[in-house]
Amino acid sequence: MSEEVYTVEQFAERLRLHPKTVLRFIREGRVRAVKVGRSYRILRSDLEAMIGAYGAAPASASIRVTSIVDIDGVDPERAQRLARQITAARLSGRGHADPMSLDVAHDPAGRRLKIIMIGAPDDVAAMLQLIRFSVDA
Repeated sequence: MSEEVYTVEQFAERLRLHPKTVLRFIREGRVRAVKVGRSYRILRSDLEAMIGAYGAAPASASIRVTSIVDIDGVDPERAQRLARQITAARLSGRGHADPMSLDVAHDPAGRRLKIIMIGAPDDVAAMLQLIRFSVDA
């Protein structure tokens, strides 16, 4: 028994997305697709998974927040430890439909650590709690 397949355009139409958005999702690994010649084919089960992940709203309607955290008095060793811990926590959420962007910078002269997060509100809130716990410990 074979499963129904869609072109990028058909997939985009059903999810009310632009075809370039679907191509970006394929490149990012958010949508599984098989390349046939110069185009892609996407299985019906993957379409249903995307519909389940996004519900009735198109992917472009997702909410993202930006948070910048400044921590004073951080030596290089502690900055490295915090950066590894925070990055590992972000990577543990792989496969998420809306992955978090995370940047960590340390100014050794000023002993200041800066963490910049962009992601879903719940993900950023969880990361803020992790940072608070890590800094207080």
